[in-house]
Amino acid sequence: MKIQKTNAARLLEQAKIPYELIPYEVDENDLSAIHVAESLGEDIDRVFKTLVLKGDKTGHFVCIVPGEEEVDLKLAAKVSGNKSCAMIPLKELLPTTGYIRGACSPIGMKKPFPTFIHESCKNYPEIFVSAGVRGLQLKIAPEALIKQVKATVTLLFETKG
Repeated sequence: MKIQKTNAARLLEQAKIPYELIPYEVDENDLSAIHVAESLGEDIDRVFKTLVLKGDKTGHFVCIVPGEEEVDLKLAAKVSGNKSCAMIPLKELLPTTGYIRGACSPIGMKKPFPTFIHESCKNYPEIFVSAGVRGLQLKIAPEALIKQVKATVTLLFETKG
């Protein structure tokens, strides 16, 4: 099966950053990162989702968090220099980023946004993020992703326990 290269993959190649494209079975009724992790047979803590938020001061920004976690909006606002923030409405995702729900890659958005990645990414030699289309993940070293999207490594939710 030939895997179609995505814009995100092409950008990584241009930057000479190693990555792997990993296909998985899409379930249109379940676009969750949990489903992706199960399909890949990977630990959910290594499958990161890309969320786009809008702050009251800085405008749009991106948070990359492990699949099972939810962004703490107070923490996200604080790290991004905002007083408050919220997830953008779904109808704004495509016009803002160029990506659809279930396929939002942190790499290759229409324009670069301030990006924050949860510090747990450093616990793994490689993590998974969307390659920009449903059914395809990028397997990439966290340091390489951080460098490519100029991400700030930070705390984006309170750890349980």
